[in-house]
Amino acid sequence: MKNRRTFLKTACKPIVLAAFGIPLLEACAKDEATYTPSTGGQSQSTPDGPIEVDISSSLFVDIQAVGGWMNYTSKNLLLIRISDTEVRAFDNSCPHQGNRDRWSFDGSKFECGYHNNSYTTSCNGSLTCYTTKLEGTILTITV
Repeated sequence: MKNRRTFLKTACKPIVLAAFGIPLLEACAKDEATYTPSTGGQSQSTPDGPIEVDISSSLFVDIQAVGGWMNYTSKNLLLIRISDTEVRAFDNSCPHQGNRDRWSFDGSKFECGYHNNSYTTSCNGSLTCYTTKLEGTILTITV
C-alpha cells in the first residue's frame, strides 16, 4: 500500500500537468496579447466618427460623479470619470479574447469577468483609449 501511495504522489502530478497543464496555462494567462475578434462577415458596431453624449442624461448617471464608470455597450465603450473635467473612453473589447459584456471596476483597474484579466485606466495600457473632450455636460469621443 505504501509503494502505491508513493507512486501516485509522484507520478500523478506530472501526468495531470502534461495532459491539462499547457492548455490550461494558455487559456488563463495574464498575458495581454492583442486579440482581433473575427466579425464573421458582419460589421462591428463601433462607430467610425465622433460620438457626442450628454452625460447629464439618466443613461449616464454612473459617470456623473468622479470615479464613476460604465460599460456603454451600445457603442462598445468603457467610460470612466477621472475628474470634473475629464472622462476617459476605452474600447470595451477585452484584449485577451474580445469579450465586451462582463466588465467590473475596482476603483483603479478594469477587470474582464471571463478570465479575470485586469487592465489599467491609463491611456498607455492594453485597452484602446480614445480621445475625449468634455464641454459642460457634452462628452465628445473620437474613435
